[in-house]
Amino acid sequence: MKRIDRVVILGGGSAGLMAAVTLKRKLPGLEVEVVRSPELGIIGVGEGTTASFPRHFFEYLKLPPARFYEVAEPTWKLGIRFRWGPVDFDYTFAREYEQRWPGMRRNLGFYRDRQTPWMGMASACMAQGKAFPRQPDGTPHFHHQHAFHIENVKLVQWLEGLCRDEQVVITEATMERAEVAGGEVTALILNDGRRVTADLYVDASGFRSELLGRALGVPFETYEGSLFCDRAVIGGWPRAAGEPILPYTVAETMNAGWCWQIEHEHWINRGYVYSSRFLSDEAALAEFRERNPRIANEPRLVKFRSGRHARLWQGNVVAIGNAAGFVEPLEATALQVICVETSTLADSLVDSLQEPTPSIVELYNEYNTGAWDDIRDFLAVHYAFNTRLDTPFWRTCREETDLAGAARVVRYFLENGPSVLPGPVLIHPSNSFGIDGYLTMLVAQEVPHGKPYTPTPAERALWKERIGGLGQHARRGFTVEEALAVIRRQGVAGPAGPSSRGGRR
Repeated sequence: MKRIDRVVILGGGSAGLMAAVTLKRKLPGLEVEVVRSPELGIIGVGEGTTASFPRHFFEYLKLPPARFYEVAEPTWKLGIRFRWGPVDFDYTFAREYEQRWPGMRRNLGFYRDRQTPWMGMASACMAQGKAFPRQPDGTPHFHHQHAFHIENVKLVQWLEGLCRDEQVVITEATMERAEVAGGEVTALILNDGRRVTADLYVDASGFRSELLGRALGVPFETYEGSLFCDRAVIGGWPRAAGEPILPYTVAETMNAGWCWQIEHEHWINRGYVYSSRFLSDEAALAEFRERNPRIANEPRLVKFRSGRHARLWQGNVVAIGNAAGFVEPLEATALQVICVETSTLADSLVDSLQEPTPSIVELYNEYNTGAWDDIRDFLAVHYAFNTRLDTPFWRTCREETDLAGAARVVRYFLENGPSVLPGPVLIHPSNSFGIDGYLTMLVAQEVPHGKPYTPTPAERALWKERIGGLGQHARRGFTVEEALAVIRRQGVAGPAGPSSRGGRR
């Protein structure tokens, strides 16, 4: 491949702008132009991130977080409250199930039961409705085991500002067609008559996948054997005065899928992800409205397919975000995937001196298609073992879900319980969920296994004391509102603020 000195990005949503900022921060001499259609606008939904988001922007790109807090106005997310399985449980960005406390013979996954409301400080804070614990001096302990809730429009505004700072050219125009010759894109023909050329094209055109899918014809590989949902109906309502901001996303089991709840400072975003095979759009909307009588806007329907393209880098085109693949937001991985794809693209260009070799392209594809498959595998576990409802949809999930790459992990768990011994072998180090993520979902959904453990009386006493202490400490912590007041009054502490590093993912 020839030297890459100019990149054109098709699409100006969060994926395109994140790609532009990442490439310019890592390769300041690179010429980057974003072509976005004013006709498409911004998808105005609430975004939940994983902890990879603060890592990407505040560690990898070394951006100061002050303007992010000012413009994007995020709230903090410690994890996901699952109304799922036999009983509700919390899933955090901390590694709680694989820890082993002094005096305990096994890792903590063996001790959890229905009477255990939390497993560590992050889940204790979630249980108490707190975002951050309180330090001895009375200030919030802005730990790094968190993610964000962000309104998409505000996220894009922040990203646009970063693009201006980095001298990214943003062209408002609609692509009419792509010229293709020799298996590569040779130009984008815009509706204003302009012919735009580049050394590398980044496809951030969303579900349309204009360049990778349509122009180059790279096949799409479906995940429909593991993930049955293909629709979402989305709405929300303004936050009532005095209504607390929850420091987590809610994922609630519904008749033919599940409902998210994302907490913004002034707005609550809600969406029902379901399978049209089991529920009509009209019935889904009726169930959605019945469960959420406070909806204040007109819900809108989004159709999607779960899967990914066979290759994400083909010729001189690299697809990012929804143009590369899509899975439902059950683990809020949409922005995480963009972070991974854009950082590995930037690193590939840096390491190859902007002349990527065939082996770099091959490994880029292997790594990033593998990341998509990892998410598919993990989500499959959510569906295969959720016993909360006995509807046709959930019975089918329990009977027919293809565990795919998760099958080996599940087999080990069924035989050996929540042992962490084989983690590095069963799960690749690049897997964003890790053994702790799998243990959380399998133990909390009460999947039976062959190695139950009965704690000794001494262990039970230590467990009760430790859990109680975590709860007391969490109760003294700061709510989201109180923590927001602190950073707005005192500014963002430290060179990278309260978000310099993430936990898992």
